[in-house]
Amino acid sequence: MARTVSATEEPVRQRLLSVATRLFAERGFEGTSVQEIVAAAGVTKGAMYHYFDSKDDLLHEIYGRVLRMQMERLNMFAEGDSPIEKRLHAAAQDVVMTTVENLDDSKIFFQSNHQLAPATSKLVRAERRRYHERFRGLVVEGQSNGTFRADIPAEMAVDFFFGSVHHLGTWYHPEGTLSGQDVGRYFADLLLASLRPNSKSE
Repeated sequence: MARTVSATEEPVRQRLLSVATRLFAERGFEGTSVQEIVAAAGVTKGAMYHYFDSKDDLLHEIYGRVLRMQMERLNMFAEGDSPIEKRLHAAAQDVVMTTVENLDDSKIFFQSNHQLAPATSKLVRAERRRYHERFRGLVVEGQSNGTFRADIPAEMAVDFFFGSVHHLGTWYHPEGTLSGQDVGRYFADLLLASLRPNSKSE
């Protein structure tokens, strides 16, 4: 587990994360050694282990910093005063946009997370579950007040949505015709359309 660092230490820590992200993207998690990371970052192994316990810890933090940011933003949308439909749409669009903005980090994690040590993998699953449960709470709120159809389990709707979000790294290209905002809006529109009572097939 990465320890808390002071502001004066952050540049070295960020350099290690930046280098690890690039090397994991180029060579894969398994194909990148700690020695290659520290050499590219211009630090010693001792310096790296001052900030991170292991290569696993680096991979965890690459994704963890994105997930923490997304959780903070989700809480902001969830606690807003807008109608539930608008809050869910905003949250859904935002998670797509922030995933696209941090696409390398997310792609590396989903390609490599199966190689994490069991204890780290369990921790990451718990962190992701907290995010998904908070997101699912918005769907449940809308189902409870009649805004969303209740014949689809909230868990299934959320799993279906995030299956698409987690797949972004396999096809989305920043240089393409669609911006992250465009994709986020389309994904959010599809989620909301699937949940509206009038979307039920006759």
